[in-house]
Amino acid sequence: MAYRKTPAELRRLEAAREHLIARATSVVAEVGWAQASVTAVADAAGIAAGSVYQHFPSKAALAVEVFRRAAGREVEVLGEVLRAPGDPVERLARGVEVFARRALENPGLAHALLAAPAEPAVGAERLAFRRRYHALFAEVVREGVAAGTLPEQNGAITAAALTGAVGEVLVDPLGAPGSASADALLAELTALALRCAGAP
Repeated sequence: MAYRKTPAELRRLEAAREHLIARATSVVAEVGWAQASVTAVADAAGIAAGSVYQHFPSKAALAVEVFRRAAGREVEVLGEVLRAPGDPVERLARGVEVFARRALENPGLAHALLAAPAEPAVGAERLAFRRRYHALFAEVVREGVAAGTLPEQNGAITAAALTGAVGEVLVDPLGAPGSASADALLAELTALALRCAGAP
């Protein structure tokens, strides 16, 4: 009969895996993808490097999980803001502000998610998540057009432009935290987003 892990063993394994992901996320936020070696992550988690492979088959697999968790949370928060009740233009402005503010509050992780050099597997995830951001922005732009608060336009194209612009504007400030006033940057970025969508 094949050995089956007990519920207590499974819980311990899951807790160890979650701890490893949390520590890996902290390491990536501190040093970026390139320097987040298996050894560095294992040291941060207080385990032997070989133990990492009990949970993930490769460094790339761990990196992808870190990216999915962190980026997934940002998509979730943005979705909550953009899909909240109220005027679509106000939700668009609020969504851009919330996204950018969260990035500026955790610049190391945000830079890793948006722009830092990474393995191809993480790059593929980055593209997949950009599509999710596109979809959220496109949805609120289309609502604005339908409500008459935004001019006629191709919501998908505007959403792609917004996603690219927000990320590009944030790259330099995230790479050099404290180099600019966060409030001024947020105001400019929000205004840019509204101009891009054609808000009056």
